[in-house]
Amino acid sequence: MSRFSARFLTICLALARRMRRRRPSEQYPVRRLLVAHYLLLGDTILLAPLLAKLASSYPEAERILLARPAVVPLFEGRPWGFRALPYDPRDFSTLLPLLQSGPFDLACVLGDNRYAWLARAIGARWIVGFGDDRPAWKNWMLDVAHVFPASPASLADIMANLVPGPEPTPFRPGAWPAPLFSASALPEGCYVVLHVGASTPLKLWSPERWMALAEALLSDGLTPVWSAGPGEATYVDHIDPGRRYRRYCGTLDLAGLWQLLAGARLLVCPDTGVAHLGKVVGVPTVALFGPGSADIYGAGSFWCAAPYRAMVAPDIPCRNQNLLFRRQIDWVRRCGRSVDACLRASAGLTQDGEATACMSAIALDQVLEACRQLAVPNPLPKSCYRSDQRSWGQSCQHDESRP
Repeated sequence: MSRFSARFLTICLALARRMRRRRPSEQYPVRRLLVAHYLLLGDTILLAPLLAKLASSYPEAERILLARPAVVPLFEGRPWGFRALPYDPRDFSTLLPLLQSGPFDLACVLGDNRYAWLARAIGARWIVGFGDDRPAWKNWMLDVAHVFPASPASLADIMANLVPGPEPTPFRPGAWPAPLFSASALPEGCYVVLHVGASTPLKLWSPERWMALAEALLSDGLTPVWSAGPGEATYVDHIDPGRRYRRYCGTLDLAGLWQLLAGARLLVCPDTGVAHLGKVVGVPTVALFGPGSADIYGAGSFWCAAPYRAMVAPDIPCRNQNLLFRRQIDWVRRCGRSVDACLRASAGLTQDGEATACMSAIALDQVLEACRQLAVPNPLPKSCYRSDQRSWGQSCQHDESRP
């Protein structure tokens, strides 16, 4: 069946089943619930507080979550009791099992509200999500349309507020079980993972600064290990042409990357999905924020106890867009421009002519200082990080270092 035919079938089923909508109540308890979305890795991980809250609010319910096929292995341990079903709107073979998985008493829709139509087609009787998606037809299947908060908050905490109830307990390593992983040649000893790749070139730090950071950490007794995604080996070659340090460039799946991070003393990476994976694994993380927003994608309340630093260069004029999931939100300050648009927007903002003023403004010495604060003073061996909560500090005072 073609992609168009799959969409047509979804629309027809959603319209036919809209008359079966039913608000959960004492008479109609939530026995089965669904979290529907098509988010990328990082945003999927940020669903964690919502999943924890749903598990607490509906402890007896069967809990299902949709996920991109590549992300499904992260849910092998069923965090908070959620079972992941693979879904790709471009692959009709993933739609048929979903249509057979319903009905559901409650569905939560995140990101794009077109997946409210999918939830209804599956048989969701009551659907909640955030309204004001564009175009307006995407919102038609929502039974409850929430609004985004009027003041800054992390996306993870915002998504948790989609359902009523007390705030979830702040995250501790081990709450999300590690996925199964076949043993392979991972580093030993005290090493630091420098994940240099990103979803867009606009989030890349300069090769010279990455190499300088690696050499400084090596002098501190931490062996650098390069990490990057599929197709990003060339960028690692630019950073380390002499191949001085070990590298993992698209050779690890998510389970393997989890284990690489679990054995590391420190993770340094751009604001990308790997930074969020670091929070779940429990590895001390330094995240470099360029066009993105640390208010939205930082630790927030749920990860307030995490060993985490968000490095943000303030006063970047072109970090001035206020869209999040196509919603206009006054307090949002981020940049979603294309590479070509950034070349125009950042002209004249840097003396060295780099296209990304927001990344080049993140100072090496302050990143190194954040690394030393997180990695060097910790006396615990890495094997203790996921079982001994002392490595996560004694309070929930999130510290964001700003160059």
